[in-house]
Amino acid sequence: MKKFRCTVCNYIYDENKEIKKFSELPVDWTCPVCNASKSAFVSIVEEGREKPKERTTVSDVLVAQMAEWGIKYVFGIPGTSALGIVNAIRKNEKLKYIQVRHEQTAAFMASAYGKLTGHIAACLTVAGPGATNLATGLYDAKLDHSPVLALTGLVKRQLIGPGSFQEIDQHSFFEPICVFNKTLMSEEQTITLITLAIKHALIERGVSHISVPNDLQKLPYDADIVPMEGRITNRNISPCQPLIRKAASIIDKARKPVIIAGFGAMGQGAELIKLAQKVTSPIVTTFRGKGVIDEANPLYVGSHGTIGSTAASKLVRQSDLLIVVGSSFSDMTQIPMKQIIQIDIDPMMISKNYPVEVGLWGNSAEILPRLTNAVKEKKDEVHLAEITELKKQWIDLLRREADSSRKPIRPQYIIEVLNNKIASDAIISLDVGENGWWFGRNFWMKHTQKMVMSGYLASMGTGLPGAMAAQLAYPKNQVVCITGDGGFSMVMGDFLTAIKYQLPVKVFVFNNKQLGMIMQEQKVEHYPNWQTELHNCDFAEYANNCGGIGIKVTDPRELNGAVDKALSSEKAVVVDVDTDPRRFV
Repeated sequence: MKKFRCTVCNYIYDENKEIKKFSELPVDWTCPVCNASKSAFVSIVEEGREKPKERTTVSDVLVAQMAEWGIKYVFGIPGTSALGIVNAIRKNEKLKYIQVRHEQTAAFMASAYGKLTGHIAACLTVAGPGATNLATGLYDAKLDHSPVLALTGLVKRQLIGPGSFQEIDQHSFFEPICVFNKTLMSEEQTITLITLAIKHALIERGVSHISVPNDLQKLPYDADIVPMEGRITNRNISPCQPLIRKAASIIDKARKPVIIAGFGAMGQGAELIKLAQKVTSPIVTTFRGKGVIDEANPLYVGSHGTIGSTAASKLVRQSDLLIVVGSSFSDMTQIPMKQIIQIDIDPMMISKNYPVEVGLWGNSAEILPRLTNAVKEKKDEVHLAEITELKKQWIDLLRREADSSRKPIRPQYIIEVLNNKIASDAIISLDVGENGWWFGRNFWMKHTQKMVMSGYLASMGTGLPGAMAAQLAYPKNQVVCITGDGGFSMVMGDFLTAIKYQLPVKVFVFNNKQLGMIMQEQKVEHYPNWQTELHNCDFAEYANNCGGIGIKVTDPRELNGAVDKALSSEKAVVVDVDTDPRRFV
């Protein structure tokens, strides 16, 4: 008795029970269960015999090529128009699929993974609403230059255009977000488009997107998987020696240079310190640059800008030269117009806001050692003493603010406790809001710690997804999420994702029952405080109900013990801390 099996949904078609023979069915006949095309069926010669080996499909080739080029994680929610790709991921042992509760979380996780590692992760959703739900997380990746691959299902090719179920103009929708944006329309394009997508995302540090029509995903196709070697260049570029000498000459003439390090200087802390020591320069960071060096270093004086220290502000104001490394000159960083030497991997960032004396286009890992070798040694003990005193005054101020007796608990005290207890190699995922403001201002990072945040987009809700991505990327490290009640409640459904995949993230919720940042902004702009109050659940009980650990803290005397308990747990934890919404009392 002849039978045929759908390789997509495993529906068995028995030709003896049908009027027509299978071979005589129309070419456009589809599976009555999953709508797969006729070509998706394979023959089962006889009842009871072993089923034939499944044919390789477009999706199988696509996924295999992704794995070959280093993609390890795919974040998403399975759905009708992406089932072919989902099934291919299921069969590929090199890829790990993480099912989330909202597509926004998938995109935020992929973005955070790229920021932390420099490597590419993927997010996968269905056509229409799944695709649109990716937008916020993908814009975060776009603005913070994080490599991400977005894959979306699409309606069948013959249905594109007239307005089919869940059909939107996905190409136009993703065009402003992406550095590479294509629709896969034939089997033969598979290898070319997926390798180009990964290449663009890595080299241009942005989002690549490919839509794959539902019918095409399931078509039989086989192709040789191509290796990455020989197909992608490195980014170790460096300027010519005359430009290095010109920059060194300007530094030699400066009396009070200041180094400003941004996110683009990450990994170059040792080289920054060598340069700073040689020319007696303080080191200031941007917010995203926190952690580029150990902030206990005597030459580090804090961040600059809206969360900046008084020491950083004064030294930058008094400087006669700024050496800016890997900073995008955000309006929040507030770098003033001065004599500037700028180092950046992106040539469009050089002279972005002001003309510079020397623009050194290239990789800071290549440029900083050459610049340090070229400058003359210049020891200034008087200036060094001034740097030391200004930093001491700033630290004394922060210590006075961290009042451990006040209720509701002061955010400065929470940061002080976390500062003392978080592991020296912890990964910290920071949400947007008052919690982030206090962290940027009051937390002193070690160079062995890493921080991930939503920089330019400054999107609330990134803390938890960032922490989960960090725990996947660094499974042996302690991962801490610092968030507010507003940001956490936007994505709290995905705390279940942390439980499901046994990701022991430690979530500290600054629960001030307010959109605290907005409350402060209303005050600054002389508006009445309105519509910032939040009606919250018990976040600790919620964590317990999810299968994690929930800890509620209302008294400052309980905080040290609660933090110790959370950090020592092997499960995901939410510490719900009642926090004062007022900045300064």
